[in-house]
Amino acid sequence: MRCCSLLTLVLFSLLSSTYLLAQRPGGGGGSRATSGNRNATIGAPMPHGIGNPPLPPVHYADESRIEFKSQTVLVQVPVVVTDKSGAHIHGLGRDDFQVFENSKQQKLAAYEEVQATHLALAAPAPQKGEFSNLAVSGDAPRTITVIVVDTINTPFMDQAYGRQQLLKYLADRVEPGQVLALVTLGSKGMRVIHDLTSDPAVLVRALKRVNGELPAMQGVDIDTQAATVTGSPITDPSLPVTSAGLGGDVAAQLQDFLLHGDATIGSMQQQRAIEATMRGFLSIAWSLSGIPGRKSLIWLTGGFPFYMDSPAAVPGGYLSTLYEQAMQALNDAEISIYPVDARGLVGFSDASSSIRGGGAAFARSLSARSWLQNSTLGTLKDFAEMTGGRAFYNTNDLATSFQRAATDSSSYYLLGYYLDTKNSKGGWRQLRVKVAKPGAQVRARSGFFVTAATVDPELSRKTDMQLAFASPFDSTGIPLTVSWGDATANGGKKKVGFMVHLAGTAVTVDQGQNNHFSLEFNAIAFKKETSAANIGQTIEGNFAPAAIEKLKTNGVNFKSAVELASGDYLVRIVVRDNLSGRLGSVSAPLTVD
Repeated sequence: MRCCSLLTLVLFSLLSSTYLLAQRPGGGGGSRATSGNRNATIGAPMPHGIGNPPLPPVHYADESRIEFKSQTVLVQVPVVVTDKSGAHIHGLGRDDFQVFENSKQQKLAAYEEVQATHLALAAPAPQKGEFSNLAVSGDAPRTITVIVVDTINTPFMDQAYGRQQLLKYLADRVEPGQVLALVTLGSKGMRVIHDLTSDPAVLVRALKRVNGELPAMQGVDIDTQAATVTGSPITDPSLPVTSAGLGGDVAAQLQDFLLHGDATIGSMQQQRAIEATMRGFLSIAWSLSGIPGRKSLIWLTGGFPFYMDSPAAVPGGYLSTLYEQAMQALNDAEISIYPVDARGLVGFSDASSSIRGGGAAFARSLSARSWLQNSTLGTLKDFAEMTGGRAFYNTNDLATSFQRAATDSSSYYLLGYYLDTKNSKGGWRQLRVKVAKPGAQVRARSGFFVTAATVDPELSRKTDMQLAFASPFDSTGIPLTVSWGDATANGGKKKVGFMVHLAGTAVTVDQGQNNHFSLEFNAIAFKKETSAANIGQTIEGNFAPAAIEKLKTNGVNFKSAVELASGDYLVRIVVRDNLSGRLGSVSAPLTVD
């Protein structure tokens, strides 16, 4: 049931503005969220029953020219500078840094040394009947870490050891004032174990209730995993095939099925794992996008089963688009990934026990296993470097790895330069940062994508809105506050009014297009995970020049109402700024008597 006619827009005293109201059946959306806030940032319930739509099959290799929607694009580069012992180096100036994009030095337009606050987490206190996605009070950057316990990519036995080491870190090694959240990544996507908190004791209690899960590649032997990644199945000439009574073609097909069928299954499982991981990273990026400062994402995993010899090496089609969007969202939210290999030290002494025969078959299989291990570690390392993080592997002391990753964002430098939009070639732009300090070690993201998927918010408008509804997290790119009004009888149902307030600073106004704006609003009421009502509308137009300052000061109010029968509901509200792609969402419980 759609109730678009119920939606109205109220802009505080902005009556001189003009609006064009355009209804969009089914809603739509997209996001490269970069500003906002929330308390249960990690913690909004996930409504089921919303499908995971296929993303458009676009890959930058197929794009010859990128059309920029804005002529001024600021590229921000958080930079961690330490000495050889790992201690942060302070007091460096603008002239101490050089930033290169594709080997060409860029002129710095922004420079700041950032010291994260270590004050305990204090979320804004909402009024009674109000629900907000605001996560923290104030604009001061703080050390925030999200820990992802990955069960879809981690061998079952290694999951238990990883949780044990994580408990050790949480119990003994968390720095005072460190803000952490705990989530799991499994076959059903992300699940919130505990939202942001500065009390590690509650995370310890929550983690003890977490159970393991069979990973996506469980039951796929290691030789087939290697074949899945390399694309060249490892055949065993000692495998008997009886073809008596079969025609030659049938025998050949049977032989091919016996030798390569597992690789096909492995490939499907691989794509499933990649999609779940990228969707999870995208949701986390949206949830933290409104919190200022550099954040750490600790990824406790057993690896990611695809070969990555370049940033574009993820399997093509919709996975490439999802991959590009996720990496861009992580960069926009200033999130650095710190993979921690839950397997610890890995060897190949048991290789002969699972390889029949010997000779060439044994050598090929052992070589494939060694290559798979090296490529797995290489992928984790590349993932980390792409976002300015660091991979930890070949160690059984995972607790120390967690500690080093969590404290990395306590001090850093934020550099910025304007992108050359005359260069319309799509692809990966390599970044390199130099520091004029002998012995200094520099950690910054190794590059970023410039593709249609990352520069044009319109392309992902519908799919991103759907992902925001399905996400277990609230998106904070646009700060939102929802308040319920009175309920009035309307036949066999009740009409419940509500208001959604948007921070004015989060609304994009295109001054080059006569102060144009475009906002999309969608709300779905769920009852026992089933949609009971759906409201949506796009509102766009042009502000009068005198109204812009009032917009920034007073913000924007959406007033609407929903008609529901008696019962308990969870109303999920998503707002999208269509010019920037930023998203804001909040989950508001509602009881209709």
